Amino acid sequence: MEESITFWQAAFHSSTVKRAIRVGLIVGTVLTAINQGDVLLAGAGLDWMKVILTYLVPYSVSTHGTASAAQACGTLGDA
Repeated sequence: MEESITFWQAAFHSSTVKRAIRVGLIVGTVLTAINQGDVLLAGAGLDWMKVILTYLVPYSVSTHGTASAAQACGTLGDA
C-alpha cells in the first residue's frame, strides 16, 4: 500500500515551490503595478511591506491549492 502524502510534504515539494514562485512573480507583479503604479510613476517611495505582501499572497494561495490537491489525490505531479 502506498504511503499517503501529508500537506507539508506536498507544500515543500520542489514542483509545488516552483509553481508557486511562478504564480507569485506573475500575479505579484501585475498586482503591484495596479496597486502601486501611481507611486512608481510619480517616483515616490514604495511601501515595501505592501509590495512584499502583494507577492507573498499569490505564492501562499498557489502553494495551498497545489498542496491540498496533491494531498487529496495522493500524488505529487511535476510543475
